[in-house]
Amino acid sequence: MEEPAQKHPPLVRSVQAAEDIDLAVEFIRKRTGSTAVSLFGWATGGQWAGFYATLHGGKLNHLILLYSLYGADAPHPLMGHGSDMEDPSHAGHLSPAVGAYRCNTGDSLLGVWNRTIPTEDKTSWRDPAVAEAYVREALASDPESSQHTPPCFRSPNGAMEDGFYLATGRRLWDASLIYVPTLVLASERDFWSRPADRERLKDDLVHAPVKVVVIPDATHFVHLDRAERGRRVLLEEVVKFLKVDTGR
Repeated sequence: MEEPAQKHPPLVRSVQAAEDIDLAVEFIRKRTGSTAVSLFGWATGGQWAGFYATLHGGKLNHLILLYSLYGADAPHPLMGHGSDMEDPSHAGHLSPAVGAYRCNTGDSLLGVWNRTIPTEDKTSWRDPAVAEAYVREALASDPESSQHTPPCFRSPNGAMEDGFYLATGRRLWDASLIYVPTLVLASERDFWSRPADRERLKDDLVHAPVKVVVIPDATHFVHLDRAERGRRVLLEEVVKFLKVDTGR
């Protein structure tokens, strides 16, 4: 990412992300002595977690997917057919304008969050201190963020390419290869995964105990919103799920 984004195709596809996850899992297993861990993924992280579970399921006790796309045949205004992600001259192909990475400002992070909150007073839905910390730490993840005006952090676009394919009907991994208990979570106001993704996941998880939960009136950022705006329900569902006896 030291070079201009348009000089290279999107960086860090699911294969590379799974390798990174495996390094983290091995670190945790070595440090704790545990034979297996529980893996939680949010949005593109959910897609990566599902992909990882098909390859390294023996290292997992539980799999939790919060908003994972899964190749459903359903409209997706943000990422699917007819969106800015699609090549206008070649339907079903990624737009050549999507380069190796993108630069994200603090305003862009808060902007998408703001649009998901259905009230004018955003503080009624989220703690301003949490929003401030979210932006601060995101910018701090890139040592060069302050060199841009306004400050921004670079993030690889491989997840966006994978998201485009999943949003336009391609499955990048097969959930029938997953054998660990799986919790599929979504929020009623989410813009990333679709009901059809959850249904297809449920149908394909033929070897895994599976539970699907939709949190009423919650947003894509439910894990960062106030407790009464869905975060309490999210945590309660996760805690209950982690008590599932895996026999490991």
